[in-house]
Amino acid sequence: MPRPRGSLVWLAAFTCAAAAILVSLGVWQLHRLAWKEGLITNIEARASAAPQPLPPLADWLALRPEDYEYRHVTLKGIFENGEEALVFRPSGGSAGKQPGYHVLTPLRLKSGGIVIVNRGFVPLDRKEQNSRKAGLIEGETALTGLMRQPETRNFFTPADDPAAGSYFTRDPGLIARHFGLANTAPFSVDADESLVPGGWPKGGATERNIPNNHYSYALTWFGLALALIGVFVAFACQRR
Repeated sequence: MPRPRGSLVWLAAFTCAAAAILVSLGVWQLHRLAWKEGLITNIEARASAAPQPLPPLADWLALRPEDYEYRHVTLKGIFENGEEALVFRPSGGSAGKQPGYHVLTPLRLKSGGIVIVNRGFVPLDRKEQNSRKAGLIEGETALTGLMRQPETRNFFTPADDPAAGSYFTRDPGLIARHFGLANTAPFSVDADESLVPGGWPKGGATERNIPNNHYSYALTWFGLALALIGVFVAFACQRR
């Protein structure tokens, strides 16, 4: 009898430790839920606000992504259509479910600075500029859009190859280095949806549907903790 009782004590200790870890993970997910809800609220408020003037060139290097991400701004300049970069996307989102590209074009401002503007989405058959000549805006133009920080990559993101014109991340620094552009902003701007001659590219391509599954994750961890305790109690009762 002492040996089974002793083994049950050890099993109870292990169960309590494992349940405590599972509960702590659930509590952590609740904290993440509060953080994510605040982030989504902040993003929606910034993106929906009336557009404000773009920060001046002198302030660009001091800007922090958390201070400007999704800020709604106005800007005016001349597109450098000859230095266009196409970033592959498996889906066009609101512009269509087919694969295609985001068209990133440098916009030269009067201040001498350059902002990489994501003009919007084009499908695969509109990759070449010759297929959308009407949309190549010439001369000074004004637009509104959302400031975006450089896009990060993960383990599955293919490597960008500017020499071959193959981009998989929205990285204004990489585009600027490839084309030898000076005074380029460390951020990019996603252009709002607007009427474009010829219909392409389609603006308003910003993905704002941020996943928020932390509540279900928390319930999962708490449920696993209860299940573990229930299994132990059933086992202990059976042993007795």
